[in-house]
Amino acid sequence: MTPHNNAKKGEIAPVVLMPGDPYRAKYIAETFLEDCVCFNTVRGMLGYTGFYKGKRISVMGSGMGMPSIGIYSYELYTQYDVAAIIRVGSCGSYTKDLHVFDVLVADSCWSQSTYAQCQSLDTNNIQYPTKLLNDRIAETARKQQIPISFVRLHSSDVFYYEKNAPGSHPAIENGCQAVEMESFALFHNAKVTRKQAACICTVSDSLVLDEDTTPQQRERSFRSMMILALETAIQL
Repeated sequence: MTPHNNAKKGEIAPVVLMPGDPYRAKYIAETFLEDCVCFNTVRGMLGYTGFYKGKRISVMGSGMGMPSIGIYSYELYTQYDVAAIIRVGSCGSYTKDLHVFDVLVADSCWSQSTYAQCQSLDTNNIQYPTKLLNDRIAETARKQQIPISFVRLHSSDVFYYEKNAPGSHPAIENGCQAVEMESFALFHNAKVTRKQAACICTVSDSLVLDEDTTPQQRERSFRSMMILALETAIQL
């Protein structure tokens, strides 16, 4: 056990789906997994292990932001022998070409965060998912007939910008098409621990169009993303 996770070794599967919202983790577990058992309740960061089509899979919340997912993913990789984490999150669109409920897969992640530098002296401001895992996601999406777009994500440390701050402009200039707050740290942790990571996001709101979703929709209505992640996970 760790200070943040009261699971015992062996209670967490080698493949973990990781939404930011612990209640989305609860919803995924109770909706899609059979014989699911809750392995963590510390700080309300719910985690479950169960079976999807006969494959043992875990799902656990990460919380919001890079420090939070940095803690949970690092512990999963190093303390619980987790081999792969697929983030299933929400994001905001920077472009009129991406709409609410579109499913995106990160092909890279740009950030101004110092997470990687502080964690391992890695000064790269772009972090990458595992190519093999992304290839599996792409093939699964084709078979499941789930439309996806591969994009560069902006992992931001800031949700609310002051009016004099540049906000999204540097991210857009660096090729980002959508924004979230976690993937940069997840990809970095996978790299330094030599594990696998990917990120599937559903657009929950647009920063350029008048489109958004309710908290309940973000918790329960991202079904295509959930199925895509689960169908990918059973191949790992």
